[in-house]
Amino acid sequence: MTYGLLIIPFAVLTVVITALSARRPGFRRRLRASAIALIPLLMLTAVFDNAMIAIGLVVYPAEQFSGVRIGLAPVEDFSYTVCAAFLVPAVFALLPRKETA
Repeated sequence: MTYGLLIIPFAVLTVVITALSARRPGFRRRLRASAIALIPLLMLTAVFDNAMIAIGLVVYPAEQFSGVRIGLAPVEDFSYTVCAAFLVPAVFALLPRKETA
C-alpha cells in the first residue's frame, strides 16, 4: 500500500467528523482557527520530518510515495498534519459539554 492510499481513511474521517461538527456553535470560528493553526503545524512538520529523514530515523521507499517532496519529506506526510488541524477541534466540539453549576 502506498502512503497516498494510506491517508484516504484519515481524510474521509476528518471530512465526516468536521461536517458533523458544523451544527455546533462556532463552526466558522473553529475552521478559521484550524486554518491559522495549520500554518505553524506545517512548518513544524517540515522541520522535524526533514530532520528525522536526514539522520536516517525514517526511510521512505521511492515506490511507496508520489515522489513529490518538501525538502526530504514526502508531501504525503503533510496530509496527516492537515487532518489533525481540523479533526481534533471537530471532535472536541462534538464531545458532550459538562454542565457548570
